[in-house]
Formats: sequence, C-alpha cells, structure tokens
Amino acid sequence: MSTDTEPRPATRRPGPSRSMAAARGLVVGVLSAGVALGVAHVVAALVDPAADPVLAVGSAAVDLAPQPVKAFAIRTFGSNDKVALLAGVYALLALSAVLLGAATVRRRRYGFAGLAAFAVVGVVAVLSRPTATPIDVLPVLAGTGAGMAAMVVLVRAARTVVVTTSSRPRLLNRRQFLATGAGAAFIAGAAAVTGQAVGRHSAVGARSRATVRIPPPPQPAPPLPGGVSAGVDGVSAFLTPNRDFYRVDTALTVPQVDVKTWRLTLDGAVDRPRTWTFDDLLARGVVERDITLNCVSNEVGGPYVGTARWTGVPLAPLLREAGIRAGQNQLVSRSVEGMTIGTPLEAILDGRDALLVVAMNGEPLPLEHGFPVRMLVPGLYGYVGACKWITSMQVTTFDAFDPYWVRRGWAADAPVKTASRIDTPKPFAQRRAGPVMIAGVAWAQRRGITAVEVQVDDEPWRQARLADGPSPDLWRQWTYRWDATAGSHTLRVRATDATGVTQTDQRAAPFPDGATGWHSTTVTIT
Repeated sequence: MSTDTEPRPATRRPGPSRSMAAARGLVVGVLSAGVALGVAHVVAALVDPAADPVLAVGSAAVDLAPQPVKAFAIRTFGSNDKVALLAGVYALLALSAVLLGAATVRRRRYGFAGLAAFAVVGVVAVLSRPTATPIDVLPVLAGTGAGMAAMVVLVRAARTVVVTTSSRPRLLNRRQFLATGAGAAFIAGAAAVTGQAVGRHSAVGARSRATVRIPPPPQPAPPLPGGVSAGVDGVSAFLTPNRDFYRVDTALTVPQVDVKTWRLTLDGAVDRPRTWTFDDLLARGVVERDITLNCVSNEVGGPYVGTARWTGVPLAPLLREAGIRAGQNQLVSRSVEGMTIGTPLEAILDGRDALLVVAMNGEPLPLEHGFPVRMLVPGLYGYVGACKWITSMQVTTFDAFDPYWVRRGWAADAPVKTASRIDTPKPFAQRRAGPVMIAGVAWAQRRGITAVEVQVDDEPWRQARLADGPSPDLWRQWTYRWDATAGSHTLRVRATDATGVTQTDQRAAPFPDGATGWHSTTVTIT
C-alpha cells in the first residue's frame, strides 16, 4: 500500500466553453464601452455638451450624409429625426462593443486598438465642429482612458482557470468577474446619471430665459379678424401654439445661451461694425407681427409650416445704420453652434418685416426655437431667412461665401412657393354619404392667396370659400362643402396667389428650392 500522501500537482484543464467565452466577451465589450461613454458624458457636461463624442459623431453624420439620406430621414422620422439618428449611433456602438469585447478576451491588444480607433473618430468629429476648441477633445480622451482601464480589469477577471487537486475541481475568478462587472456597470450608470445632472445644472438657457422680460411693443400686432378661422374641426389653428410649432435644424442638442453674456455682432462690408447686447436690442423698441414660416424640407401636404405672433427688432434699420458698402448682396448670419445662413440683402431691405425675434406668441423665444434671438424674414424658407440662436451677421456677397446649405446643393435664394394642404378629411378617413366639409390651409408669403380650388376625382375644379387673410405674409384657411356619394374618392387642392399664378400639378421634391405639386388624399364614403 502506498504511503505517499503528497498531493498531486495541479493540472490545467480547458477554460470555459465557447458560449461562456462569448458571453464574457459581450460583457467586457459592453461594459467597457459604457464606462467610456459615461465618463466622456460627464466631462462633456463640464466642458461643452456638444463635445460629447456621441453627439459630435452624430453631428458629423448629419453634415456628411448625402441629400437623399437627409430627405429620407426628415420624411420618415419628421421632428424625431434627431432621436432616430442618436438611436442609430448608440446601436452601432453597442454592436461594435460586442464584437470588440469578443476579440479582446482572446487578445487584449485588439481591444486597445479598437478603442484607439474609436478615439480617433471621436476626436476628428469633435474638432470638425465650427466652434470647436482644443479643450473639446478632453471628453473623448477621458472616456477612452476610462474605457481602456475598465477593459484591462474586466479581461483580467474574465480569464478563468480550472484547477484540479486531490480535492474536487474549483473554478476560480467567477465571483471576481461578476463583482468586477457589477462595479463597471455601476460606474457606467453613475457616470451617465452624473453627466445628466451636471448637464441640467449647467444648462443656463432655461434659467436665463426665466429672467427675460420683453417690453410691450409700441407697435402691437392688430387683433386678428374674427373671420380668419374657417370654423371647421380638424383644420390647423390659425396661430400655432409654441409646443406644436415644427422644428427642423441640425442641432442634436438645443444650444444653451445665457442672455447676460450673449452678444450679436455685425461686421463685414460695412462702414460701422457694431455689437449689441440683448438689452441693447430691446432698447431700440420692438414690434409685433403675425407671420407664417415654413421649412423648405416640407413635402407637398407636409406639416413643416406654422404661424406665430412674433415680437422682435426690425433688422433693416440696423443694417442701414452700419453703412452697407456698394456691391453687397448677402447677409450671412451665424448661430452659436456654427450654422451659417445666407439671406439676400434685397429681401431684408425691401420693406418687409424682417426681424430679430425675441418672443413668440407672447413669451420669450422657446429654447428650441432660437432663444434668445433668431432672425425671421417673411417670404423666405427658413434655411435662407430664419437663423436660430444667432450670434453674428456679416455683410458680404454670394460670390464670396457659400452658407451651410448652399454648400450642400440647395439654392442660394429660396422664396416661398405657393402651396395648399387638405387638413380634413384625413387620408383614408371614412365618412357617411351626404354633406362633408373639406378644409385646410394655403400660403404664399409676400404675395398672398386669392383663390383655392378643390377637385373630387376627375370632376371639374370647384371654388373653395376663403377665410379672411389680414396679411399676405399669413396663410389662409379654406373650406369646401362636398355632397359626398358612396365609394372611394380622391380629393385634390390647388391655390392661386395674388400674382395670378396657380400651383403646378408637376410634383417636385423639396430639393433644391422647395416642393411643388397638388396635395391629394383618398377617403371612403359609406
């Protein structure tokens, strides 16, 4: 009988199964990415929220996306296009993190190389912003460093070894891996929450807006006539509430501007450059105007049009006082986040109510609509006449400078085209036979609407009744009483402006200077 009681040497057995390794790789990748993004979010909240790498990459994607992709996003997601974009960025990051984690468990250098590649992309995206400064790369660098540190710790904990002795086998490091993973998840979550809290605390826009008091305008807008409303349910309100007013811009986060430090400069080809504070503008006296505004991205029958009561400072006197030099034809306005909008000087100086707007429907501009100041030039699509969060204006020429959208193929001059829309009945609605009210809105800013016609199937066009139109810069509601018969019917609408031009039936996409065509809808009568 052997008396050897010395324990047998330990032997290594194969590590965890492929499925276990894949699961741990997933955890390593996702948690490392979570820590990296969370830390970057905190640092960005302290430095500049727009320097968050996810937002910077998203903004770069907006800038680089081909026009058909942008048109698809606006057409498909509408005002939620920014949410859809960020969701796509996060989904791509999650997939990349999973693949990177699986590779990292096998070879740590793969993880470092992948994080370094993402850091390069983030730095390039951050520095590509027009308002970027060198310090804006700190969120990317801090996040990358934190992600690498988390990856090292998680990979070390994930490398489990099975040890066999004279006693039963023992699986080492499982608890360590679970504890380490839980710690990484806590750090990622805490960083995200902290970043949100810091961001809300440093979001000066809402606090600043709460302090603004707009003086009563010496020139208030006249009361709207009682006849501006068609009196039909389902038609857009004549004045669009702020909460319902469309928003189309490239800002993934709403710029936060402190009205106390905000400045507006006017320079370029002028004899007397100027800089104004917010109080300086208010001291000039404000006026109040009802104006319809619409976006060039609006498809035929689309929702990107609305009317508000705007309060602002007339823009033309500011330009004339500065002394515009001969030969200039463009005013380039810049927003705080670097967007450039080019407006024909002729449109500002021809007597229309071009404004530097400070209030909307009786309250200071909402943050998402340009607080503290935006430009508004009636009769032009927003991309050439409605710069939000404006901070500078430069007098120049169209030959000397191409603004943001012009560089992407949109027209330099874009007056609003005559358009009309059926608001009710809605598409595919079902109504009973008998009298049915067809109603909607039509607009042709600077010209005004003089007639609207409705067609049912291939019947002759019939005149609709127009509600009052107190200004050519406002849309008009219209109605048509239809004696509906059973069956499926196609309804169409077209408008005529004060120059006698009727909408064309030729359909054209919004690019490059606005959509054309008749709006139609199909209904079923039972």
